[in-house]
Amino acid sequence: MPKSQASTQDFVSVRDIKENVVINKNGQMTMVLLASSINFALKSLDEQKAILQQFQQFLNTLDFTLQIFIQSRRLNIEPYLATLSNLEEKQDNDLMRVQLREYVEFIQTFTQDVDVMSKNFFVVIPYSPSKINIAKGITNLFTPGSSRMILPDETRFEEHRIQLEQRAGMVSEGLARVGVRTITLQKDDLVEFFYHLYNPGDLTGSSPQIDNEYN
Repeated sequence: MPKSQASTQDFVSVRDIKENVVINKNGQMTMVLLASSINFALKSLDEQKAILQQFQQFLNTLDFTLQIFIQSRRLNIEPYLATLSNLEEKQDNDLMRVQLREYVEFIQTFTQDVDVMSKNFFVVIPYSPSKINIAKGITNLFTPGSSRMILPDETRFEEHRIQLEQRAGMVSEGLARVGVRTITLQKDDLVEFFYHLYNPGDLTGSSPQIDNEYN
């Protein structure tokens, strides 16, 4: 008899998402932080050196692994155009109305020829409960685990989550000293994050936001 084909779930590393924690099939628990960006090129030479030194010091303080993930998605420009169209209708100044209409037409024409992309930066923080034997060390968040596990009860889950949150707090504080702000993805954000991860053809949609640092 021919071997049965693997199901889609066999290629997904996630076993469950509980509150703001991702539980992998191999027992590893993970939190994901959304990080802001800084415009490094606009910094002075001294500021650039200070940022690099601070980031190096941050990395040296860590005693666990991190994964940095960059996600590019096509920016949905329609809500922005709708806002501009509403402003055009409310304008009493004829010149402003014409300029808004021409600007909307320019944006529409431009986005037809060029994909306007947005980038999100994520920091993946793993934690492996000590009593769970994970083969080959820490597993990549996006790699299916080879073994199955039993989800921990509420007490043990909370104990492990406290350890993971301590790591997440250490990472947030370290990145803040570099000028990078972070927020922890909650369950709904994580579901959307993994949906787009495993459906790369769908590059549009909303995403959790954090103000970027431009100064």
